Amino acid sequence: MTVVLDANALMAPVEVGVRTFEELDRLLGDHRAVVPAAVVAELESLAGGAGEAGTAASVALDLVDRECAVVEHDAAAADEAVLEVGREVDHAVTSDGPLCERLLAADVPVIRLRGRTNFEITEP
Repeated sequence: MTVVLDANALMAPVEVGVRTFEELDRLLGDHRAVVPAAVVAELESLAGGAGEAGTAASVALDLVDRECAVVEHDAAAADEAVLEVGREVDHAVTSDGPLCERLLAADVPVIRLRGRTNFEITEP
């Protein structure tokens, strides 16, 4: 099973205290995590900043290095890339409301935060 993650899913450990990859293990068991190159670029841009967002993005980049494969795509923007890659994998991981709706409309199951620290799967 393969999942694509967006920036907020990767930044969630710092921003909301969820253990993203432990939650994915709980929900899916054995899985492969991929991240579009545009999401990595977004995280690199955010990591240069100060405050919680910069810290969260730096942690996210470390998670990408340890847990994910970076994939190429044709999309210019991060959300478009998640949508493009999401059509080719089993699930997308995001808590971005508008992106969730776009993914579900494209028949991509979405894993998103429910409650404080748990993910759940929403089927289209």
